[in-house]
Amino acid sequence: MKQLDQIRNFCIIAHIDHGKSTLADRFLEVTGTVAKREMQEQLLDSMDIERERGITVKLAPVRMQWQGIELNLIDTPGHVDFQYEVSRSLAAVEGAILVVDATQGIQAQTLANLDLANAQGLTIIPVVNKIDLPNAETEQVVDDLVKLLGVEASTIIRASAKAGIGVTDILDHVVRDVPPPIGNVEAPLRALIFDSTFDAFQGVIAFVRVIDGQVKANSHIHFIATQTSSLVLDVGTFTPKRKVSPVLQAGEIGYIVTGLKDVAHARVGDTVTIDPPTVTALEGYRQLPPMVYAGLFTHAGDEYPKLRKAMEKLRLNDASLTFEPEQSPALGYGFRCGFLGLLHLDIVRERLEREYGMHVLVTVPSVGYHVYQKNKPDPIIVRSPLQLPDMSTVDRIEEPMMKLNVVTPATTIGAVMQATQERRGTFLNLDYIDADRALLHFTIPLAAILIDYYDILKSVTAGYASLNYELNGYAVADVIRMDIVVAGDVVEPLATIIYRDAAQRAGRKVVSSLKEILPRQQFEVKIQAAIGGKIIASEHLPAMRKDVTAGLYGGDVTRKRKVLEKQKKGKARMKTMGKVDIPPSAYLAVLKH
Repeated sequence: MKQLDQIRNFCIIAHIDHGKSTLADRFLEVTGTVAKREMQEQLLDSMDIERERGITVKLAPVRMQWQGIELNLIDTPGHVDFQYEVSRSLAAVEGAILVVDATQGIQAQTLANLDLANAQGLTIIPVVNKIDLPNAETEQVVDDLVKLLGVEASTIIRASAKAGIGVTDILDHVVRDVPPPIGNVEAPLRALIFDSTFDAFQGVIAFVRVIDGQVKANSHIHFIATQTSSLVLDVGTFTPKRKVSPVLQAGEIGYIVTGLKDVAHARVGDTVTIDPPTVTALEGYRQLPPMVYAGLFTHAGDEYPKLRKAMEKLRLNDASLTFEPEQSPALGYGFRCGFLGLLHLDIVRERLEREYGMHVLVTVPSVGYHVYQKNKPDPIIVRSPLQLPDMSTVDRIEEPMMKLNVVTPATTIGAVMQATQERRGTFLNLDYIDADRALLHFTIPLAAILIDYYDILKSVTAGYASLNYELNGYAVADVIRMDIVVAGDVVEPLATIIYRDAAQRAGRKVVSSLKEILPRQQFEVKIQAAIGGKIIASEHLPAMRKDVTAGLYGGDVTRKRKVLEKQKKGKARMKTMGKVDIPPSAYLAVLKH
């Protein structure tokens, strides 16, 4: 039986693109976990989409050996949309390597992840990465970390994951500084599910951190939250591929092949114990509320059951994804889904396409509004413009507000403040990280930063700003529903909830964009933005022109007039009867405005 003092559990946290995945690659190389001939960049990023975009979407566990010590590493995402993945990783370990890019310094997500790690009481090992780059400001970044963490400069490791500098030093610090796990191997089994996946043959495979006891194949286990029992088919560890082992014991990280075919029976955050259960559940995870809502619909109605199964399997290893059935008269059956941000939405859409062959239509994203109706104390939560009740019955509407933190060069503070306040942001205060960079704090409506705020922020700061945000309550908002009417028909998926004072400007932008995107028809198409029964913006898409007189040679001019008049009547008839197919690019156009 393995001694707990021979185990170290840790993760890597950092801002996006600061070198987490590259450092994990070097760990695998240096410890001999993966042979050199099998090495590739971003080895722990198992999805093609992660490699193509150069980002980590899913946490990834792996077991290594160093100086006779078992090291269990969890590589984490860096983007703010996947902070829930980070929080689950932190709950399964005792230490965290905090990586900071020597060329970029401390960023907003660095601070956010550090706060999460400190809240879990983890041991922090600070690392300044990319010290070999020509524009690295290593000592400045070290000074910033000294002030931030209150440690000696000598304790901060200088490294270059790409060049392999300082990698062994980091591993030595993990062995020396990260405390071994606490647990009782003799106690009844208690294991925390921090992730899971689904296999068509083996069923649900739960990724677990064993707190107490042990588990092996053919054990009878029980899931406390779902009150489900199962027989263990196999247990094992990650190297980084799944490797069967005889037993998983207290302090270790590995997987349990549950054999369950219903993905709802093994939830992330649930506690696995013996059957029958004799222990209380572990604390689990704080469920993050969705920030963005959008409808997902299939192009063919008979694909709805297939979409449901795909969504259930996705939610198995993406606990932050929520969905509920939705029916639209225009689009049929689909789901109203909740996401942590637009990148999360885009990743889910692309995973549905790649992993499950589902080509879905995504409606215009919206935030969740609290709508208070007259003489009713409790609000209804409106996740779609189509759910907004008659405004004559509404007392007030409250929108989600965010606490926004922006790290920016000191020279662009004014530009950041102006760009944020133009989007209804309220400045709170300002902290200086060092002489050249500042941390600005705002409150701002979520709807105001949902679409293009990040792009504008990068533009006004020449790409040097970074941001992090979290929910900060609700505030009253003067918003209304804007419909888009194409060829006389209301296009429900293009409906949006917007601020009343910005409605006309937004309406003009949308109809102008649609005019450029919609394919021309054989008849003139009228594109309108409407609030209630009032048209606030309008554009006309000209009809395709066909020269019907090309085949006429000679003769009286009345011949041409007769043919043209016949064409004119035909176009008028099509205008009253014709339908316009809305391409997916049209939905993106509305999204951007």
